[in-house]
Amino acid sequence: MNQDLLSELAAIVSPSQVLTGEDAAGYAIDWRKLFPGKPLCVVRPGSTEEVAAVVRACVKHGAGIVPQSGNTGLAGGAVPDSSGAQVVLSLSRMNRIRAIDPVGMTLCAEAGVILQTAKEAAAEKGRFLPISLAAEGSAMLGGVIATNAGGINVLRYGMTRALVLGLEVVLPNGEVLDLQRSLRKDNAGYDLKQLFIGAEGTLGIVTAATLRLVPQQRNTLTALMAVESPQAALALLARAQTELGDNISAFELISGISLGLVEQHFGLKSPLQGGNWFVLMEAASTLPGLRDVAEEMLGAALEAGEAVDGVIAESGAQAASLWALREHITEAEGRAGKGAKHDISVPLIEIPAFLAAAEEALAPTPGLILNVFGHLGDGNLHYNVVMPKTADSEAINRLVHDVVARFGGSISAEHGIGQYRVGELARLRAPNELALAQALKGLIDPEGIMNPGKVLARRGGP
Repeated sequence: MNQDLLSELAAIVSPSQVLTGEDAAGYAIDWRKLFPGKPLCVVRPGSTEEVAAVVRACVKHGAGIVPQSGNTGLAGGAVPDSSGAQVVLSLSRMNRIRAIDPVGMTLCAEAGVILQTAKEAAAEKGRFLPISLAAEGSAMLGGVIATNAGGINVLRYGMTRALVLGLEVVLPNGEVLDLQRSLRKDNAGYDLKQLFIGAEGTLGIVTAATLRLVPQQRNTLTALMAVESPQAALALLARAQTELGDNISAFELISGISLGLVEQHFGLKSPLQGGNWFVLMEAASTLPGLRDVAEEMLGAALEAGEAVDGVIAESGAQAASLWALREHITEAEGRAGKGAKHDISVPLIEIPAFLAAAEEALAPTPGLILNVFGHLGDGNLHYNVVMPKTADSEAINRLVHDVVARFGGSISAEHGIGQYRVGELARLRAPNELALAQALKGLIDPEGIMNPGKVLARRGGP
């Protein structure tokens, strides 16, 4: 154990904020329990200055640093390896909302602020932070930004990247890079903040951010529709886009198998009859009249055969019950058995062909359950495979990812690479693209101390 480093860290943040042994156990494994690690310690700084001092101490002693926010990620990107030599830097104490500007519609907050807390603070000012995730009650802004998180509102508002106006970052040498601007238009040179959004802590540590807000939507509509096929779902999406335009905030595709798992393990049942697939749509507007347009749109879709049944929620409670079907899918899958998760995206027009090709590729493997759901509006599907315990999950991953590559897609749409997909990224990305990424990593983090082994295959360093 590096006792000198532990002593220096205790002097920076106080001994009570340096955790070792059993006290550090909760920080050492990911949410899915796939990647158990063993940290040297967990250090919990309370300010940007303390983060910078911790980084300098780790550089001095050659210790790798694993930044961690809420640790709700699904790719193992925020946990240490099993060497017992890496320092987990928890941002949980950096939880202040620094400022909210309801006129400029911005929110400035530290990396340890829980997403739901930030959303509630914006709502108190009549504004809306449009990042909506299943884990928003525990995910923290630093991790949301570091993974460029997606969620259900990407169709309307874009990924997290589109909502970040400014960042405060501690670099791998311990310097503080102040990019905390709240400008909507800033075309002065390179947009350096984009380097750190989605980099999963491999280039620096996000300590604070200024985020773009939007007006609070007074009128919200939630509808569940049954469709016969993914092709029909795309036709329904096209109709909804034409009739509702930018008012559509979510357009989720859910397979009948997924809803069957939810019913089996939670007793929650769809109110609709018929259909092999389902679409859960949410639309929101600051103006009245949304429901009338949506009802007319759904009626036309039923008449055209694009949907076979549908229901529009009559109350907030009914809307919540429809969303509960979607939100219980992941947990239902976990109860069903061992799963191989694929957070993929393909061009929208290719989704039906991709689904058919992926099913064909997996057909020779017996005992698989295809749990397919996701954000149809932006081409992001969670193509998850529940399989027997004896199945080779790596082989399943390769089969699915090869089909994704064939259709010009991405093996990570919103969850990141972490350590879960490092090998597959190295296998499928062009060599010159990987070489440029490695060169960038080497330039910014020459000692290789920032989140070693995540995103890019590990090359030297701590």
